[in-house]
Amino acid sequence: MKIAVVGAGGFVGSRLVKKLRAGGHEVTAHDRSTGVDLLTGEGVPEALAGADTVVNTVNAPSFDAAAVPFFRTTTETLVRAADRAGVGKVVLLSIVGIDQVPDVAYYQAKLEQERLLEAGPVPYTIVRATQFMDFVEPIMSWTTSGKTVRLPTTRIQPVAVEDVVDTLAEAATTPPRNGIVNVAGPDVFPLDELGRLTLRAHPDGREVTVDENAGLFGQVPRDAVIAPPDARLGRTSYEQWLQRGHNA
Repeated sequence: MKIAVVGAGGFVGSRLVKKLRAGGHEVTAHDRSTGVDLLTGEGVPEALAGADTVVNTVNAPSFDAAAVPFFRTTTETLVRAADRAGVGKVVLLSIVGIDQVPDVAYYQAKLEQERLLEAGPVPYTIVRATQFMDFVEPIMSWTTSGKTVRLPTTRIQPVAVEDVVDTLAEAATTPPRNGIVNVAGPDVFPLDELGRLTLRAHPDGREVTVDENAGLFGQVPRDAVIAPPDARLGRTSYEQWLQRGHNA
């Protein structure tokens, strides 16, 4: 199977390319560094030529309202080119719970991206993932002041990137769902407790205090980004991930 991965230089895309190639698939890897720009359309028709499937792992350059026109334009460009190229399926990486978080612009931008794909002419599978384990420390850094980390009690179900890549690879190589596949980590934590767990494994002198309004997740309803009951659960727990020596 010939699979085009767009956003192939990114955190998820680079891992997906390796996974698919290891599985014996013919994979082409595309991003702006290879001359493929979904904002302008440059190089997109050539990137999709002959592809059976295209996987979109492109991320917006910011988490604010600017993400809305970014995802709108890039998705419209990709779907239009995929249709013209006769691509059999588009797979999109998205986020669990975005339809439950109206106050976060980035989530609403991703939701519009999903809707554009759903309304388009090309069969699709949307893979919604919960928060990556690798991003827990950046989340903490957003609300750190001195030695204090302010975090809300919003519940988080962190997932290992490898488990998300496995789900994307499966979606890329199986018939389109024309629907959503959810993938999540095996355990749920209040975000403040997740912060404390992280600092116990990697102490740096900081302490966590509860602030229900802190950071992006202060705008997220308590259970909004927890995976639904039909979600595929990853194999790796957060404790196992920390023990493997990641710089969480």
